[in-house]
Formats: sequence, C-alpha cells, structure tokens
Amino acid sequence: MRDSTKKNRGKEAIPMMDIREFLSDAQAEPGFQYHEIQGKRVIEKFHRHDFFQFLLFEKGSGTHAIDFTDHRVGDHQVHIMFPHQVHRWELGARTKAVQLMISQRIFETFSASLDLSFLLYQSHPVVQLSPKAFQWLLYEFQSIRAELRQKPVNWNLIYLRSNIIANLVNREAEHHFSELSLYRKKPVLVKYLSLIEAHFREERSVSFYAGLLHLTPNYLNILCKRHFQVPAMFFIQKRVTLEAKRMILATDLSLKEIAFELGFDDPAYFTNFFKAQTGSSPRAFREQ
Repeated sequence: MRDSTKKNRGKEAIPMMDIREFLSDAQAEPGFQYHEIQGKRVIEKFHRHDFFQFLLFEKGSGTHAIDFTDHRVGDHQVHIMFPHQVHRWELGARTKAVQLMISQRIFETFSASLDLSFLLYQSHPVVQLSPKAFQWLLYEFQSIRAELRQKPVNWNLIYLRSNIIANLVNREAEHHFSELSLYRKKPVLVKYLSLIEAHFREERSVSFYAGLLHLTPNYLNILCKRHFQVPAMFFIQKRVTLEAKRMILATDLSLKEIAFELGFDDPAYFTNFFKAQTGSSPRAFREQ
C-alpha cells in the first residue's frame, strides 16, 4: 500500500499536506485526528505537513527520514514531527502504529508551558521507549480515540491527555538524550536557540545573539563548548543549513534566490558555506 500525496503547483516542489486531507468521514474536527497504521506503507518522495504529529509504534521496521536524516523504525518508539519538517518513509509489513495529528493552532494552545519544542527535538525526533512508558502512552492514545468518538467531544479531556502525552515523551527523551536535560538547567541556551529560530535568515553572528541575551560573545561560546562540546556558531550554521536544504528541495527558487532569502549577498559565498557544511554543493544536492 502506498500513501498518496498531492503535489502543489508553483513554488512548492515538495508538497505541503493540509491536515484536512487526512480527515475521514467519521471525523468532524479536522484540527485533531487519530489514525491507525498497519502493514507496509511507503512514501517515496519527501513531503511536508502543516500540523504537529505524534507517531507511536507498537511494532515497526523500515526507515523514516525526517529533515533528510534516516531513522530506523523499531518497536516501542515515538516519532515527533513539527509543522514544515519534511519526511518520507518506508514502513515494513509488520508495522503497527497509532498517530495523532494536531493542527498548529490547537497544539500551541496546550504546548506553551511544555519543554517539548522543535528547538530541542529537531535533532532527536525518534525516542525509544521503555515497555512501561510505551503502555502509558498507548493508554493515553487510546483514551483520546475513545473520547473523539463521543458526542459531544469533551475537548478539555483531549487537551489534558495530549499534555500528558507530551510530558511522558519529554521525560523519556531526557532519559536517552542527556543534552535535553542540560537545556532545563541552562534556560539561557533554550533562549539562544529560540533567538536563532527567529533571526537566522538575517543574523549569523554570535555577537548579535549574545547582545540580545545580555552576554558577551565569549561567554556564550564558553557555555556552548562546556555543555555541548561545540562552539556557539555551530547552532547558527546548523539552522541555516537545514533551511537551505529545505529550500533547495522544497521550492523551485534558483540557487541565487535561495542565497538571498537566507541573507547571503554573494551566491558564491552561499555555495561555499553549503559545501563546507554538507560536503555537497547546492546544485549537486538538488540533483540527487
């Protein structure tokens, strides 16, 4: 069985899937959907979503590529995807999974106070679960499914259970990825990533972000090296590179236009930057 995608025309070379395209006849609210996945599923080409997604695997095999990184699918995993990330997958015949699709508007209403964030999880979108944690999550997923079938739906319960799911995932992730707990201890680093997310197209100097954080560039660099063993510039370059990859594959913009969109006045400098970060020129990356 193959998942179908609808390719948008114009600038979108990679389709953007609207959450309403997944709405079944039995569902009345497109902004919050529950679906089950069983058996082989293949999405051959990258596409994007305009919604947030939790994907909980009871059994799994195959590969799930998120933002151009391949992740091996296995039993007792949760995959986390945020709006505008690109992905494709090839799931094996033994796959058994459930997923929640949550519109960005709804997700933001209950996620503001959570640690769960694209900024923290973009490098760790797949979390391996303990058997106990998997059972807890599965119970919450199934409870949401049961509530969505009620008439009328109690949306307060839906939001509360979604909060529980996010917090359970966050706790499991911190067990596996030590750097996530470091963000909790050093909130200034979360703020640094948030500022990069807001300004990376225009600003690529550590001094700019250090100024907004009321730190010296040297001290911000010391914090990043102490806690993550990389310089502060690493996070700026990583975010710019990710956006460049998305634009190269997800739009029909010329490489010169992409360079200008990302704040590079000289297209040749953009090419050198991209090649230094990825080992491939922008043109070769688009042609792969």
